[in-house]
Amino acid sequence: MPRDLLLKGTICRDLPPSHFMKGTTQPQPQASRPGDDPPKGDFPVQKKSPKLCGSNYPLSIAFIVVNEFCERFSYYGMKAVLTLYFLSFFHWDENLSTAVYHAFSALCYFTPVIGAIMADSWLGKYKTIIYLSIVYVVGHLVKSVGAIPSLGNQAVHVILSMVGLFLIALGTGGIKPCVSAFGGDQFEEEHTAERSKFFSIFYLSINAGSLISTFVTPILRGDVKCFGEDCYALAFGVPAALMVLALVVFIAGSGLYRKTPPQGNVLLEVCKCIGFAIKNRLKNRSRQIPKRDHWLDWASEKYSKQLIGEIKMVTRVLFLFIPLPMFWALFDQQGSRWTLQATKMNADFGIYVLEPDQMQFLNPLLILVFIPVFDLGLYPLINMCKFNFTPIRKMATGMILAGLAFGLAAVIEVKINETDMPQLVPEESLIRVLNLAKNPVQVTIQDRDLFQQPVEAFQNPAEYSKLILNGEQQSLRFTLQHQGLSLAFNYTVKEKSVYSLIVFEAEESLSSHLITDLEAKPENGLAAVRFINGLSQDVNLTIDSEQFIAVQKNYSASEYSLLKRDKYNNGKCITETGEFTLDLGLLDFGASYTIVITNVSGGAVKTWKSEDIKANNVHMAWQLPQYILISAGEVMFSITGLAFSYSQMMQVWDDQDPTLQKQHLLFLHVSSWRTCFESSLYAAVAINHRVDCAEEIPPSLPRLSPVTPTPGRTSQGERGQKGTV
Repeated sequence: MPRDLLLKGTICRDLPPSHFMKGTTQPQPQASRPGDDPPKGDFPVQKKSPKLCGSNYPLSIAFIVVNEFCERFSYYGMKAVLTLYFLSFFHWDENLSTAVYHAFSALCYFTPVIGAIMADSWLGKYKTIIYLSIVYVVGHLVKSVGAIPSLGNQAVHVILSMVGLFLIALGTGGIKPCVSAFGGDQFEEEHTAERSKFFSIFYLSINAGSLISTFVTPILRGDVKCFGEDCYALAFGVPAALMVLALVVFIAGSGLYRKTPPQGNVLLEVCKCIGFAIKNRLKNRSRQIPKRDHWLDWASEKYSKQLIGEIKMVTRVLFLFIPLPMFWALFDQQGSRWTLQATKMNADFGIYVLEPDQMQFLNPLLILVFIPVFDLGLYPLINMCKFNFTPIRKMATGMILAGLAFGLAAVIEVKINETDMPQLVPEESLIRVLNLAKNPVQVTIQDRDLFQQPVEAFQNPAEYSKLILNGEQQSLRFTLQHQGLSLAFNYTVKEKSVYSLIVFEAEESLSSHLITDLEAKPENGLAAVRFINGLSQDVNLTIDSEQFIAVQKNYSASEYSLLKRDKYNNGKCITETGEFTLDLGLLDFGASYTIVITNVSGGAVKTWKSEDIKANNVHMAWQLPQYILISAGEVMFSITGLAFSYSQMMQVWDDQDPTLQKQHLLFLHVSSWRTCFESSLYAAVAINHRVDCAEEIPPSLPRLSPVTPTPGRTSQGERGQKGTV
């Protein structure tokens, strides 16, 4: 999504900022600077490309636009389900999943530097796109194979997935600097208006690819079942197929492209100049040596005054980019922390049930809406009110909106946590009583003052009661008083566990079982259900076409089964006497149920359902305000920031100096790795202390997250690319 404008449009030195300014002309090749590498390889003489339908648009751009749509579909489709893949397929905790997700994002937006250097100094844009796209395809294929459950153990899956992600990061990042620049090269010098419209179409294809993929791939993951579980192999395989198609389409247009030779990479020259200035200054610290006006002047012995002057102005404007890591650290958590938050919410919108990772599609959709609304409505209205809404004020407003978005996310997280199980601590457990007898029962526990009132028959259980122990485990005596009888049972209770005491009638007396309950909500919005068989014969239950459960007689309990949220009205119960219908009703998001089979009557099984853990009661629609705020903040912060940097640097840049945008990219990269380090640190602390990080660090708190460069507009990872310029 947006941050690609910068990456795709400006890192290659052949596509200057003037490409994005209406009415400008395509830059002419310049004389090489000191340190520039000479053109390498065989590059044909530039020729006029065939036109589209008699217009001034080269036919070759059709292949580039289709290639970009498929590539963005591929990248964002894969990334949309990545966090839940780590959480559900690898069974990593939320912090480790977040850390790896952001490490991957950081790598994706560091590798454009490698791609830019390859294109500018060695292969040229065309060959760089071809070679790294092949790497990209291989990465997708390896990633898809790694998601096949039957292929090896978890170590094999992790290795294949990490190798695949590394190759994807190298491929997607490596081609980012070159694709839109290569598209701009296809236009002749006099067709500046057509080139300007091409970039709008190009960014539209990016938005379209990301919008469609972030909506479709979660459906492939959640609604299609393969190998008995969510089909991550398909969710990764479809993006892989789109990337293969992108490569085939790009190669198909090879004979139509105008290909320019590499002309050297200015970023390397800038870095060398800065390094030489620092080194030279450290060597000449004597007081006898005259001082110079600026520390960069110490590079004048080797580098031209023009280059030094340009770098001075670049460093001054770089102060603009100081807030970038903070903004993008918040922004990119849409794919991690906000997705994890959505798994704990009610996703039923009546006519459609959203997958948690589908909420990410709101960002590219809102960006497409907000850009014209802001440019044609909001900003002109503010100007009519005589308010000087300068670029700096717009950027500040964007950061405030991002902060407010996370404030709302924090409020929602607090409401979500109200339905969580109480936090377990050492030497403490939780317990409740399910009375399945016909009369009230008084329950007492040795030396504990719990359950002071009798428990009614089939009474919906109250909240769990806290049971204090004397150590890691303790044997306790449970006494049941029923119709003048008093019965005692001994059970061993372990710390940090959750129990249900099942009381039932047996041979004209009472008996009991102590069974273990879930300690936390089911993950990913699933519902958990178990059965207690109150019949005098074994039963075999069929919940749906894939869930078969056998439960022994005389109040034996089954293990928990995880099911997608739905109404289960057509189940089957098979006993020694026949087959009967089983109606479970609605099993809701994030809830845990105990269903007691009480008797068989009228061709159907009679059941009693208890909700052990409350269902998610905060609706996913409450995330909409935070998505609106973060998207509006992105439009104000990202697009304005790039436009402002362009205006400031026009007096510095020659037609082919994209240094500022490259520095923008490096700032974003730094914040990404800071996020990765922070989340990894949280995970390490959790492991060392044997506690869940989420207990100490609420998921709603804004954590630094990976970010990406952002030129004309941005969205999850490539805002800059997806906007209208």
